[in-house]
Amino acid sequence: MTPHARRLRWLAAAAVGLLMVMSPARGAAQISPGPLARPHQSLEGASNCVKCHGLNREPMSVMCVSCHKDIGALEREGRGYHGREARASRKTCAQCHPDHAGAAFEMIEWPGGSSARFDHQKAGWALEGKHRDAKCTACHAPKYRTAPVASLSARKNTAGWIGLPTTCASCHEPDDAHRGSLGPRCASCHDAGGWAPAPGFDHDSSDYPLTGAHTEVKCAACHETARLPVFRNAKGARVGAFKPVPFKECSSCHTDPHRGALGAKCASCHVTRAFDAINRGGFNHQVTNYPLRGRHAAVSCEGCHGTNLATRKPGFSTCATCHQDPHEASTTRGDCATCHTVTGFAPSSFTVAQHARTAYPLDGRHATTRCAACHTPAKAPTAAPRRGPRPAARLALGTPSCNSCHEDAHGRDLARTASPGTCEACHSTAAFVPSRFGVKEHAALAVQLDGRHGQVACSACHGPQRPGLPPLAAPAGRKARATLRVPEVTCAACHVDPHAGRYDAPGTTTTCASCHDAARWRPATTSVAQHASLGYALEGAHRAVACVACHADFGKPAATATLRLASRGVTPLPFATRRPTTCASCHATPHGEQFAHRADRGACEGCHVVASFAPARFDHEREASFSLKGAHEKVACGSCHRATSAGGPVVWRGLPGRCESCHGGTGRG
Repeated sequence: MTPHARRLRWLAAAAVGLLMVMSPARGAAQISPGPLARPHQSLEGASNCVKCHGLNREPMSVMCVSCHKDIGALEREGRGYHGREARASRKTCAQCHPDHAGAAFEMIEWPGGSSARFDHQKAGWALEGKHRDAKCTACHAPKYRTAPVASLSARKNTAGWIGLPTTCASCHEPDDAHRGSLGPRCASCHDAGGWAPAPGFDHDSSDYPLTGAHTEVKCAACHETARLPVFRNAKGARVGAFKPVPFKECSSCHTDPHRGALGAKCASCHVTRAFDAINRGGFNHQVTNYPLRGRHAAVSCEGCHGTNLATRKPGFSTCATCHQDPHEASTTRGDCATCHTVTGFAPSSFTVAQHARTAYPLDGRHATTRCAACHTPAKAPTAAPRRGPRPAARLALGTPSCNSCHEDAHGRDLARTASPGTCEACHSTAAFVPSRFGVKEHAALAVQLDGRHGQVACSACHGPQRPGLPPLAAPAGRKARATLRVPEVTCAACHVDPHAGRYDAPGTTTTCASCHDAARWRPATTSVAQHASLGYALEGAHRAVACVACHADFGKPAATATLRLASRGVTPLPFATRRPTTCASCHATPHGEQFAHRADRGACEGCHVVASFAPARFDHEREASFSLKGAHEKVACGSCHRATSAGGPVVWRGLPGRCESCHGGTGRG
């Protein structure tokens, strides 16, 4: 019956029951909406209504589980159909199990329509394999209802849907051929498709993984032998014993053909691939007079003992017994063990500290250089080595020098000089670059690195691309990009000369260094004493005058770069100004023509000195017609000699000599 048809049937039956209750023939005291189903027949009667409907308006589902304790337990634990599906849908008991529809009304509404079509996955235990073909009553029998929840059921000890455990042993314990020896987790090896074979069992996960020929042996050959206890299944047939099974030694299963003469450890010589497949490496060579260590441990037995191990005791007193000398007697340092170990012939065990006791100690980068980089093969071995071909390496290299191993990276730039240098003069074994040729060493060359030159990178002058200077092309075949012999050895060869060669012309005694140093270009280093050699001595107040006061070109902005190819806006400084011969060459006279009548034509030097313009050194007694003896001696010059007008010149000549010209006609003495 479909759920819809069942619900219609319940509604019809409930309506009929309600009419019967309301009929006067039935009596007005009856209040039940209809007769109860057969399972609830014991609850008929008005006095029993509260057993389902309660007195305090409790939900009917609470009253239901007060009787059906097994269902209540499943709902609380979230197990079974009621604990999973019904609980998740939040339905009340009455929505699936309505009553009062008559004694013949079926209260169970099966999802799917019947118990046979019930989706067992909804109960939390899907039917797989052979379980799908089993009848419901075969499993839901009283003997299998052993879960604790079954004891809460009102129908305990009878067939039912609740109370079946989900472990294999709960139903199949009599069929367990292992008698519990492998634990309760049958599903770790078996599935519901059948008992044998066991698809989940992996022998590699056991205490004895199967390797070699053991992988082809049938299970019964090991697990059903007479050496093991006899196990039989429920039908009386013998089954294999799987645990415990002895396997510590091969003799647990196999007969020892050596009868114990070689000990119990068969695996020291044999492998599981086959009995005649000997494990040569398993032989304990360490107990012999020649323990195998390092690379010797990987050598095949035949390598030393010959085919079929014919040579029982090969010689081993020295390395040369088996190995040919790859150095062909190029060293007399003694036994091979001085430089080599059994771990491997290469790299050599000859250390840097040991090399220090030779003619060429290894320091700097040489200490990390591979031996083969210097000790190269001299020629092919004269005979094939006994342990594989190996080229001979020269150990004695003669008198060492840099050029013995390294090519001259500078293309013999230094060899063509008057005093050829050596690599050690500029480089060290720590690293080829940077060079240790510094400012101090450069002082012996044509150009000394002083001042700013000492801060310039070497490549700025010696590199192929020189910023501000013409590039230098290194000769073909030279490894070093630097050219040591550069053509520029003078200031003007690299820097723009703002004086246009005036002080560097042939026949002159001055050079750039006469007025400048390498610390900076401006200001010049020209001193007061040196200025005298340039045709005009700086004396007196002239010593404190700024250069720009006479040389106006100094007032122009200085160039940011002076290198020949990088200079921009270098201010010319020709110093072409005519050399002054008199004060008037630079200074305008404030006296006008007042002293032009003098023999020196009013030369400034007649009254003034270069130390200062004032006071003048004019002798009033000798050179003027008015004597300053007496009180006039202390009168300031400006009291008598005044300017004729604002901004006009001071009048020094032509003043009247009479007293009244200055003192007025008062008649006072």
